[in-house]
Amino acid sequence: MLNKVVKNAEEAIQGIEDGSVLMLGGFGLCGIPENCITALVKSGKKNLTCISNNAGVDDFGIGLLLKTRQVKKMISSYVGENAEFERQLLSGELEVELIPQGTLATRCMAAGYGMPAIYTPAGVGTEVAQGKESRIFNGKTYLLEEAFDADFAIVKAWKGDRHGNLIFKATARNFNPLMAMAGKITIAEVEELVEPGELDPDQIHTPGIYVNRIFQGETYEKRIEQVTTRNKD
Repeated sequence: MLNKVVKNAEEAIQGIEDGSVLMLGGFGLCGIPENCITALVKSGKKNLTCISNNAGVDDFGIGLLLKTRQVKKMISSYVGENAEFERQLLSGELEVELIPQGTLATRCMAAGYGMPAIYTPAGVGTEVAQGKESRIFNGKTYLLEEAFDADFAIVKAWKGDRHGNLIFKATARNFNPLMAMAGKITIAEVEELVEPGELDPDQIHTPGIYVNRIFQGETYEKRIEQVTTRNKD
């Protein structure tokens, strides 16, 4: 029962249907579930709601799903690197909910902890606050933000074992651990799949209890979103 390994990304995304709500880990192009995104594109599933810090770029990451018109709604914090996203938003083809980055992270965390909602000062006095309940604590106004309700969380880790325990590498840790806790079904793709006992327990970021399916990815491009260089002198 503790062997949660599936063969590949195509098997891992079984059960994702038209209209599903998905969390996708990563920050920019760092730590994104590349194999699962490719499998979703091939599956042709549509009317998806994607919860992610950003929307990828035009030809990589979630940008691939936007290109094939499979995304109905994006719930994100930063979306400034995707021209196709911009086009769909301005033409009314895509629903968009922009959320302060800290609020996005905390709504993921609340879902993982089983909390229905959180109070946050982010967005008070802005368009973000429209239609939302507010409350004053110690003289300061806070907005009520509901926890996310995602059908699937899809994350990418550096190493994982057959029990689903995960280790994320450096900045790829970003949104992945929070989202891994929060989906009704959590899918993890890893660069290296090892046997139980091979991971140092003190280094595990996500315990396997949160993970339902795990597989070793085939290839990772690990594209750099913006290449910045300088002269040696």
